Amino acid sequence: MMSRWRIFACLFLLGATVQAQVVCKEAPNKITVEINGQPFTTYHFGNDWPKPFLHPLRSDTGVIVTRGYPLETVAGESNDHHWHRGLWFAHGDINGIDFWRETSGNPAQDKKLPLPVGRVVSNTAPKVSSGRKQGSISAEFDFIAPGNKVLGTLREQFTFQRLGSNNVIDVRATIRADHGVALKMGDTEEGLLGFRFADAFKEERGATLINSDGLKGTKNIWGKRARWVDYTTMINNQAVGVAIFDHPSNPKHPTFWHARGYGLNAANPFGEHDFYNDKARDGSVTIPVNGTLTFRYRIVIHNGDAATSNVEQLYTAFAKMR
Repeated sequence: MMSRWRIFACLFLLGATVQAQVVCKEAPNKITVEINGQPFTTYHFGNDWPKPFLHPLRSDTGVIVTRGYPLETVAGESNDHHWHRGLWFAHGDINGIDFWRETSGNPAQDKKLPLPVGRVVSNTAPKVSSGRKQGSISAEFDFIAPGNKVLGTLREQFTFQRLGSNNVIDVRATIRADHGVALKMGDTEEGLLGFRFADAFKEERGATLINSDGLKGTKNIWGKRARWVDYTTMINNQAVGVAIFDHPSNPKHPTFWHARGYGLNAANPFGEHDFYNDKARDGSVTIPVNGTLTFRYRIVIHNGDAATSNVEQLYTAFAKMR
């Protein structure tokens, strides 16, 4: 007779192999992503927006972990930084053009922006796949400077899946200097992979911010290098968190983190003079003509805090992926 322990082990292994159906549904200028028939996120890539992004993002129980503004009006919600929308990839200084910030339409306000502002514009229809284990979106964009000059291209690939009870996004972003000019990724704290959390993740509201070295709080983790950073809070009496992983293949791994207590977390390898508070440092990287630079990240939306969700073990598994 099989022991009770063996029965439990078999059931556990059987459950671990259950795969979630991921469906990507195309619509004009956006693609919705569902896991097991429930909404997970939407990819917005149309030219109505200055750059593409995923918004909103949800846990496996449907808890929304990203801020609604500026796509949605939520009573009492913060409305700073209108360019912070869900999850996005951009940089604040590429050849002296800012692809991170965005104009507001208010001339007096916009003239205070430190650099001319560009747009990340779709140049071909995205490719979409759905599946029993995972789904994916691949899309390509032009970096367009003022004057309609194309500097280079960006290729984004997102892979969506559920691992256990975690909703997971793998990001692969490749910047190509394929328009006859080198691309200088300037030294600025405004970049590179950004995530704007729901206001419940604000540190002043009790959220826990921790990095892979065990440092806690924005004062201790902002500008520091780490393999991952996790934000966890309580929403509807439920602990929910979001961890962002930096892959070992990325430039300057482990990356620096523009991790703010008000609800922004961004993996950014370039902002050294800001992060070290040393204007003599130059963290810029130049992509030569016809060269490429690729970045890989994983976003894990989990239940419980970083320890109970085994974030370090999840990172180790991601780091081994080629």
